[in-house]
Amino acid sequence: MSLPDSASPSTGTDKPAVRVHHLAKSYVLQRQRRYLLHAALRKLALRGKQREVFWALEDVSFEIERGDTVAFLGTNGAGKSTLLSIIAGTMCPSRGTVEVRGRIGALLELGAGFHPDLTGRENIELNAALLGMDGDQIERLLPSIIAFAELDEFIDVPLRSYSSGMQMRLGFSVAIHIDPEILVMDEVFAVGDQRFQRKCIERTQAMIKEGKTVLFVSHSPDAIRRLCRRVIWLRNGRVEMDGPTEDVLAAYTKAAG
Repeated sequence: MSLPDSASPSTGTDKPAVRVHHLAKSYVLQRQRRYLLHAALRKLALRGKQREVFWALEDVSFEIERGDTVAFLGTNGAGKSTLLSIIAGTMCPSRGTVEVRGRIGALLELGAGFHPDLTGRENIELNAALLGMDGDQIERLLPSIIAFAELDEFIDVPLRSYSSGMQMRLGFSVAIHIDPEILVMDEVFAVGDQRFQRKCIERTQAMIKEGKTVLFVSHSPDAIRRLCRRVIWLRNGRVEMDGPTEDVLAAYTKAAG
């Protein structure tokens, strides 16, 4: 959850930007089993249901100071995206707490928060309004958001016509233009062409220099090395290792090999 403005950096600079305490998230899986009973002239299919609890995160705890840049590393299904979604406030934990101090700009699941039947321009206006910006602010920032995304030619086309790379451009541009104190990103650097990926990394580096807190998921060791000094490695929903970038990358690579 995001704390109120009274807990913003201007009034509590000694407190971490993000504090995760014994966090856990579970899902109920419903498996189906099919039984075939053979009669003389027919087959009768009966379905039995079995419920199972899956823990995507278990007892995860850490703190991130203001201005830190932290990468979350792990194989598919390790809990990285679930963790970022809870930090961003788009998902609730099953147990534990998350404290976030500062305005969040989040780019999570591709297309999240966008409506396919609205145009790019309409999606920008809707998302900016949901993030608390008023009409004058949106109007002022709109040209800059469109220019960064490089979508001038397609900005009045419904989003359903956009490629995945175009949607990523739009989402990233909106996220960075709301002037977030904490930027949360999930696999941003894996979508789109290499030139735009470099542009995203350079913009993220500029935000880091401005003192923003950046949390991101990436499978790119190069992007991780360029952007952060700390990595949190998740394995099976738990923190396997939390430390300096090179140490964690070396341990992760060794385990994968």
